[in-house]
Amino acid sequence: MSTYSSEKPIGIYYEHPEWFKPLFAELDRRGIAYEKIDAAHHMFDPSEEESRYSLVVNRMSSSAYLRDHGQGIFHTAGFMTHLERLGVRVINGTVASSIETNKARQLSLLTQLGLKYPKSRVVNHVSRIPDAAAELQFPLVVKVNIGGSGAGIIRFDTPEGLQQAVEAGSIDLGIDQTALVQEFVAPRGGHITRVETLDGKFLYAMKVFTTGESFNLCPAEICQIPDEITEGDFCLTEAPKKGIQVEATTPPAEVIEAVERLVAAAKIDVGGIEYLVDDRNGDVLFYDINALSNFVADAVNVVGFDPYARFVDYLEQELAKKSESQLATQEA
Repeated sequence: MSTYSSEKPIGIYYEHPEWFKPLFAELDRRGIAYEKIDAAHHMFDPSEEESRYSLVVNRMSSSAYLRDHGQGIFHTAGFMTHLERLGVRVINGTVASSIETNKARQLSLLTQLGLKYPKSRVVNHVSRIPDAAAELQFPLVVKVNIGGSGAGIIRFDTPEGLQQAVEAGSIDLGIDQTALVQEFVAPRGGHITRVETLDGKFLYAMKVFTTGESFNLCPAEICQIPDEITEGDFCLTEAPKKGIQVEATTPPAEVIEAVERLVAAAKIDVGGIEYLVDDRNGDVLFYDINALSNFVADAVNVVGFDPYARFVDYLEQELAKKSESQLATQEA
């Protein structure tokens, strides 16, 4: 087990070049020692018995492959396992990361917790997509298992359009060649809801409204071209920057309770859960679990406070717990 020292920096393991500048700024403002760890160009010694970090914040992005950093996704599993073996406190550790990077696991977890989601099938070859679609209702979407930022989502409105795409070889199942075939669900009120959590508790929520054109929100996208392949490429947290209507909201108590159960089961220390209300029957359907949470842009104006300040409060609390635990061990 590693020996904790207050002199050790926090390790911020991240890949996206822009998303975490507010986090770094808040850490700098408070004078907290930290080290940036480039998740896209990384190495570690698996034989070491002590870490150089007091704790590590795992901010690896599932959309890294869109920036030619897909190798970082798979490398992260080994590095986080190594850190946990050394007794390092990892924010969003191996369990959270395994859920973040596998939509099939997400659906299994939702099933385990008795939470509803759009009817789905999981395939590992394009040839099985028509078979999966035959058990579902159109329109439907094909979603790569490792996505992120709305990437790798394709909507089909008819069996003929889907079959044509399969025969043309125009469907890519992504970097692990696994995908969900999932029924499209029109969201009630024209919006989905993203709930952010911190330390297992509700932090804030926001409604994100669709434009009514060719805009994707995971299964809640709206597309006006029946048989044309339409791919998603949008990150919900950037909605204000894109001119998309967002507004703060407080979900019903039972939804907040479900979200908190979900992040507890997934061991997500900080992350977002997305859901919609099925316009056909009013069912609450969960459809995405995000262990990467870069918070909404312009948060102070959208939700009324700076979530990065709350996040750094949390990191300081975790450091204090580590210090107290180490002190108690030394005194025992």
